[in-house]
Amino acid sequence: MTSENSSADGERQVWDVVVVGAGPAGASAAYAAAVAGRRVLLLEKAELPRYKTCGGGIIGPSPDALPPGFDLPLKDRVHAVTFSHNGRFTRTRRSRQMLFGLVNRPEFDQQLVEFAQKAGAELRTGATVQRVEQHGAAVPDRRTVAVVLQGGETILSRAVVGADGSASRIGAHVGVKVDQVDLGLEAEIPVPDTVAEDWKGRILIDWGPLPGSYGWVFPKGDTLTVGVISRRGEGAATKRYLEDFIGRLGLAGFEPSISSGHLTRCRADDSPLSRGRVLVCGDAAGLLEPWTREGISFALRSGRLAGEWAVRIAEAHDAVDTRRQALNYAFAVKAGLGVEMSVGKRMLAVFERRPGLFHMALTGLRPAWRAFKDVTQGSTSLGELVRTHPMAQRALTLLDRRQDEGVSP
Repeated sequence: MTSENSSADGERQVWDVVVVGAGPAGASAAYAAAVAGRRVLLLEKAELPRYKTCGGGIIGPSPDALPPGFDLPLKDRVHAVTFSHNGRFTRTRRSRQMLFGLVNRPEFDQQLVEFAQKAGAELRTGATVQRVEQHGAAVPDRRTVAVVLQGGETILSRAVVGADGSASRIGAHVGVKVDQVDLGLEAEIPVPDTVAEDWKGRILIDWGPLPGSYGWVFPKGDTLTVGVISRRGEGAATKRYLEDFIGRLGLAGFEPSISSGHLTRCRADDSPLSRGRVLVCGDAAGLLEPWTREGISFALRSGRLAGEWAVRIAEAHDAVDTRRQALNYAFAVKAGLGVEMSVGKRMLAVFERRPGLFHMALTGLRPAWRAFKDVTQGSTSLGELVRTHPMAQRALTLLDRRQDEGVSP
C-alpha cells in the first residue's frame, strides 16, 4: 500500500484514494480501488440510505458492471412494455426473457456501499466537500490532493474521484462542460394490491408532448414510480405533463409518498474527465445516455474505471505519469461510453422532431422491438447496434440526413 499513516512527529495520514459521493459511481470506484488493496476513503454528505430521484431500471450492461457476488435487490422483473404516444395509440409488447429489473435506489446504493466497505473502503457520512486543492499551503507536495470539508477539515489523498452527482463540486474543479440539461420530475405512489397486481412485470413508456420528453411507470411492489423528463426551461409544462400523465393513468386519487425533481446534465464532447490527480465519473462527469437519460449503467461502468485508474494515479510519481494515466482513463471512457453517448445524441435529435416515428417502429416493426430488447437485456448497446447492424446504420444515417435538411422522416 502506498498510503502513509500518521507518525510520531505529527505527519498527517495520506489516503491512496478519496472518493466523493456514495452513489453507484462512487461506490463502484471505491470498490475497485479497495479491492486492489489500496486505502480508500468514501465520503458522502447525506446519511445512508438516502432517496434519489431515479426510475431505478437496471438495464443493459449494469449487471455485468456489479461486483462479483452482488445480488440485485429487485422489486420487480420486467417482461412487458406498454408504449403510448402522449396517452394515445397504446400497445403492449412482451418478452419471454426478462427485459430488465427494477430496484429502489436507497437499497441498491446502500448494498453497493456495503460491498465497497467489505472490500476495505472506509465510509464517512455527513461529510460535505467544499473544494479540492492541488496547489497551495494545504498541499504538502505535488503528489497530494487536499479535500477540504465544510467546517475547514482537510483530508489528504494521492488521488481523488469525484462522484458527487450532477451538481458536482469536483466536476466544477475539473471544468466539466455540459451541453444538455434536462428536468426529471417523479412521484412515488403507494397503490392498493389490485392496482399493483395490474402493473406487475410491466412498465409504461409514454412519448411526451414536449420535444424530447417522455414519461414512465415503473412498478415496485406496492409502489409505482411515475415520472417524466424534458429539457430544462420547460418547468411549468413538465409539471403539467406529470399531472396529466398521473391523471390519465387513474392514479390521481392516490397520495404520493415522495414527490421530487432532479436535473440531469449530459457532458459536451470536449469536456474534461480529469485535472491533475482528480478524476470524475458518473453524473459528476455528465456521463449518461442522452436520449433516455439512463445513468445507472454509465455510473457503474465509469465508476469502476475511475477506481481502477485512480489506483494508477495514486502510484504515479510525477506529473507526466499522472497525465498519462488520466489520459488513459479518458480514452477508456470515451471508447465505450462515449460511443454510446454519440449515438444517443443522434437518436435524441430525431426523437425530438418525430416521437411518433419511434412509437410506430417500436410497436409495429419487429426489428425495432428486437433491438430494444437486445439493448435492455444487455446483449448489445446503442453503439454496437449501429456499428454491427447495417440496417440500423443505414436508418440512422438517413434520419440524420433528413434532420440536417429539415425534412420530416
